[in-house]
Amino acid sequence: MLPTLVLVGRPNVGKSTLFNRLTRSRDALVADQPGLTRDRHYGRGRVGERPYLVVDTGGLEPVAKDGIMFEMARQSRQAVDEADVVLFLVDGRAGCTPQDLIIATQLRKTGKPILLLVNKAEGMARARVTAEFFELGLGEPYPISSAHGDNVVEVIEIALENFPEEIVEEDAVVEDKPPKLAIVGRPNVGKSTLVNAILGEQRVIAFDQPGTTRDSIYIDFERDGKQYTIIDTAGVRRRGKVEEAIEKFSVIKTMQAIEDANVVVLVVDARDQITEQDAHVADFVLQAGRALVLAVNKWDGLDNHQREMVKSDIERKLHFLGFAKRHYISALNGNGISNVLKSADDAYAAAMSKMSTPKLTRALLGATEKQAPPKVGRFLPKMRYAHQGGSNPPLIVIHGSGLDNIPASYARYLERSFAEIFKLEGTPLKIQFNSSKNPFEGKKPRALTEAEQRSAHRARIRGRKMYGKQ
Repeated sequence: MLPTLVLVGRPNVGKSTLFNRLTRSRDALVADQPGLTRDRHYGRGRVGERPYLVVDTGGLEPVAKDGIMFEMARQSRQAVDEADVVLFLVDGRAGCTPQDLIIATQLRKTGKPILLLVNKAEGMARARVTAEFFELGLGEPYPISSAHGDNVVEVIEIALENFPEEIVEEDAVVEDKPPKLAIVGRPNVGKSTLVNAILGEQRVIAFDQPGTTRDSIYIDFERDGKQYTIIDTAGVRRRGKVEEAIEKFSVIKTMQAIEDANVVVLVVDARDQITEQDAHVADFVLQAGRALVLAVNKWDGLDNHQREMVKSDIERKLHFLGFAKRHYISALNGNGISNVLKSADDAYAAAMSKMSTPKLTRALLGATEKQAPPKVGRFLPKMRYAHQGGSNPPLIVIHGSGLDNIPASYARYLERSFAEIFKLEGTPLKIQFNSSKNPFEGKKPRALTEAEQRSAHRARIRGRKMYGKQ
């Protein structure tokens, strides 16, 4: 499981700005107005080679007794319960406030690891901006600037220092274990019904009430002589539609299940439109690099016109899932279930596939001959060879020169070419460019000898005489 970092603090201390910087996104709204964030934002961050989950919470007003501020405070406290590390933000320009003291007291009672971040500290002396925050009793305050990025990487490295790093040789480890299939989607799209249909028995609660599953449930099973672990996850609701705190923070469990899975089965409701939340979950699966199968549930009972409308809606809103197999199923009646599992097997095999360096290099040279990379500045990029750098998802490392600014469109072209040649259906593919350095970079030119200087001088005189005769 990836470590989960939760951002808490008073309204308008810069939590959403820090969230956007950590996730390299603009998912959280940012404005100079307190209380703008009222719901949770969940994202995936990375420092160096270490990924983690980060949660942005609404402003915590510890003295609020009712209304929206009370609800926001309740949700924030629930987020802290799900955290591995709490990042408590305070405002270095506003100074230590009575609300900060109350929040610090509440956080100490949780027993969670806490880092105290003094935000908006750009241009200020460290000792001066942090001095008054020692009275919060949370250890050393760390000055940062979420807007400018000052010291942000350093504090995240401190937050993650007690967590084990990712296992690089994970290919051999994963192969010894059965593949994990995570069933994800919005509430009431039929996830638990699909799990029961795959298992062939009523192993998880399933009835027509959104939010039945509160946590991720891991179940080992065997089918056709193959071992699997299936993960039934809580429904991921659209933000603003979630009323109970426990249901909101089951989203963290779902995202952790996606990270933990080898293959994700995204279930959508054919009788409902593809929603923004469906696209958000699909995008998170893509960010995590997980193999994916799209299961369009409740297909029975739709006429031909309705089915065409659903397919058109999927094409328009989930176009970035072109690598994933789609299945139109009825989990309740058991129609199409075996095809979902077959595609999950194929996607897992593609995600864990091994590709030799000679074959990858031949495929690379064939793709560049068919469509050469665009010129970057004065230089034409040269791609010399490729090798596999990892699995789940497959990573292809391309070596050459002038590869530092290859456009994303050409990288996508290479991804499609490799996926087609190696038949990698059901899994995303990642490409990494390693560009060799200019051997003369950083070297000073050799000083000319006196003889060479005289020769160069004579050449310049001859050139001027020739130019004068023209």
